[in-house]
Order: sequence, then structure tokens, then C-alpha cells
Amino acid sequence: MTELVYRTVMRDLKKRIRSGEFQQNKLPDERSLSDSYQVSRSTIKRAMGVLVDQGIVFKKRGSGTFINPLYLKDQSAFRYEGNNLGITDSFQVNGEQPHSKLLDYRVIPASPELQQDLFLDGAEFVYRIKRLRIFDDQPVIIETGYIPIKILPTLTPEAVQSSIFRYLQDTQGRSVNKSFLSIQAQPSNAEDQELLKLKVNEPVGVMEGIFFLDDGTPFEVSNMRLHYQYLKYGTFVNLNED
Repeated sequence: MTELVYRTVMRDLKKRIRSGEFQQNKLPDERSLSDSYQVSRSTIKRAMGVLVDQGIVFKKRGSGTFINPLYLKDQSAFRYEGNNLGITDSFQVNGEQPHSKLLDYRVIPASPELQQDLFLDGAEFVYRIKRLRIFDDQPVIIETGYIPIKILPTLTPEAVQSSIFRYLQDTQGRSVNKSFLSIQAQPSNAEDQELLKLKVNEPVGVMEGIFFLDDGTPFEVSNMRLHYQYLKYGTFVNLNED
């Protein structure tokens, strides 16, 4: 219940920020927000913490909490709601949320490379999930992921039609909040051209990496092949030396 309350507060604050409600781009202090929403200070603190992590607001010591001007200029880089670091969840095209076409779903033995990347032993199995991510009828991403069965034993073909990271959070209360990603461009292959509606001479963006749970456990090895027109990925860099 607490999680649902803080997410409701977070979403409402985003709505109020987008409407330009806050003067001088400054948010009220936590005590005032707690009183206005009739929730605990810890709920407000958690909601504000997520907004800070997403880069939507920032705290200036001794002055308060302010709205990131980059968010007001380009909200497309700040779309995802929740704790999870979902790459495809952060994309939107003309305001449309993504949906998936399941291309492949199977259980396979973990290969030596997957054993190494996901910290598995030779007797363990993984899901192999391949999806076509579609935004407003435009195919954008071919996503192939490998997830250890022992982490998410209830994952079904029906569940992977939407966000796996959201399913993880809803069913287990766990989140994916760290990743190691490599990003590059490559010539498109025949499958890219067919599924992403690319021409033979058009490239494809490739994102490969490992996603980690909030306790540091490797959760997924993923390969994402993106339509080059949507290869726009923003990130936040913390230069604090502490």
C-alpha cells in the first residue's frame, strides 16, 4: 500500500510540474507536501527521491528542490515511472506507450557465456524471450533477453507481453536499477529489415548489456536492435566524488 501511495504522489507531482503550477520552478518543502497530500513525510521523501533519481528535479542544499529545466524542454527522455531501469519503457512515440509482439519464448540451458554473465552454474536454465516492441503501429525494437528462471519462476508468455521489469516489481517488490550497456550502430541484417521495416542500405542501432537488481544480482542479459530513427537514449551522470 505504501508503494502505491508514493507512486500516486510521484505521478501527481509530475502532472503538476508539466502544467507549470510551481512558481520559479521550485517545489514546496517536504512538510508542506506531506500536509497537502495527507501522507507521511517518508512517503513524500520516497516520491521525491524517485524524481531526483530520474533527473526530473534536483535538490540544492539550503535552497530547496527545483525542476530540471531539461525536463521542461524535452520530456521524452524522462518518461518512465517507477524504480526500474526499463530501456524500452522509457521510449514513447507520439505519446503512445509501447506494446509487444512475442516472437519467441522458451526455456533453455544457460550457455557458458550466460553462466558467466548471470552468475549461474552449469545445471541452471534461463528464459529466452524475443519480442518486437511496437509504438503506435511502428516497430521500433527487436529485443532478445535471457533471464534466470530461479529469479522469476512465475514468468509466463502472457506476462512478457508488457514490461517484465514492471512484472518483477509488482510480483516481488524488487527493481532493476543498474545496468552495463554498450551502444553502437551496425548494418541492418535481413531480419532487421523485415521486422523494423528498414531498407537494405539503412543501419540499425544495437544496445547490448546486463541489467542488475537493486541488491546487485544480475537479472537479464539483453540485446536490443533499434530502428535508427529512434536511437536516442539519455542518461544522467553523477559527478559527486563522495
